[in-house]
Amino acid sequence: MKDTSRHPLKTSLPRWALLLGLSTLLVVGLELLGLPASLLIGPMVAAIVLAVSIGQGTLRVPRWPLLFGQALVGFMMARAITVDILQTMASDAPLFLSMILSVIVAAGLLGWLLTRWQVLPGTTAVWGSSPGAASAMVIMSEAYGADARLVAFMQYLRVVFVAVAASVVSRLWVAADGGEPPPIILFAPVDCLAFAETVTLTCLCAYSAIRFRIPGGTIIVPLVVGSLLQGFGLLKIELPMWLLAISYALIGWSIGLRFTRGIIAHAARALPRVAGSILLLMSLCGCMAYALHVFAGVDPLTAYLATSPGGADSVAIIAASSDVDVPFVMAMQTGRFLIILFTGPMLARFIARRSGLAENPA
Repeated sequence: MKDTSRHPLKTSLPRWALLLGLSTLLVVGLELLGLPASLLIGPMVAAIVLAVSIGQGTLRVPRWPLLFGQALVGFMMARAITVDILQTMASDAPLFLSMILSVIVAAGLLGWLLTRWQVLPGTTAVWGSSPGAASAMVIMSEAYGADARLVAFMQYLRVVFVAVAASVVSRLWVAADGGEPPPIILFAPVDCLAFAETVTLTCLCAYSAIRFRIPGGTIIVPLVVGSLLQGFGLLKIELPMWLLAISYALIGWSIGLRFTRGIIAHAARALPRVAGSILLLMSLCGCMAYALHVFAGVDPLTAYLATSPGGADSVAIIAASSDVDVPFVMAMQTGRFLIILFTGPMLARFIARRSGLAENPA
């Protein structure tokens, strides 16, 4: 009998091939159904299926490729922070801040209740209830001691809920034929110089975040660096879809491969209360949209899409195909994303202390 233990790469290659094939099928299926975040959710679900069927720990995503993928997500977020959006936010800052903070407070209260009731372990519910920046919250939550698997479960369940609700409301409100994601073009033309600069900066940001032990730094460092350089016209962030697809797959696999049957059972038990909290948050945001319409004169559909709690990418697609104020919608979504990104760790630690739970950065 051959000793295959000396050749772990050879023994794991068929499993990696199986994981890649299953991920591809799921991504294609989710795209055909028109569901958001398919490039991330597909690989994550495929990894969960594989981990539960063949056992956790059989496969593991290499550390540095994963960190590089996380930093790419940071640059992708930086690319969305344009001068036009910042000008729209600055033009009516009190209105934007009041609405953004109201959504964050409502989500924080729901997260605190779920934490107090221990629906999910530790401060997982705080990170999972964060109304936006789903991929960033999943990545950062682990650095602060939360269970990234269950955070992903909460975040992407809400993304699906919000995307479906926003699409339905948009189609009922106006006779618009839209809301479907555009087709994924993996190999679009690329600016080679800008691409080389982006990849080089991604590597430097990932290394710096680890070298200086910045909690959540693989997201924060490239976000800050990328948005500043882009804002001053010193960098064009070039991220071809094939590279983003690889980074999404690495992140999704990293999360999914750590699932166990016990975690799946825990998530299933928590599902009714988690779904209830998501629906309650969406209802509260609907009330805020009504207030925005009544007191600020914003048209109802624009107000609803602007205050939708998360799923900014899918909301952007729906807004672009509807008769709404798109810059207003994206300014509200982007502003909330930025505030959540930088206040999320502080809020989680505050709720941890108030709940008597310990949470320390990794």
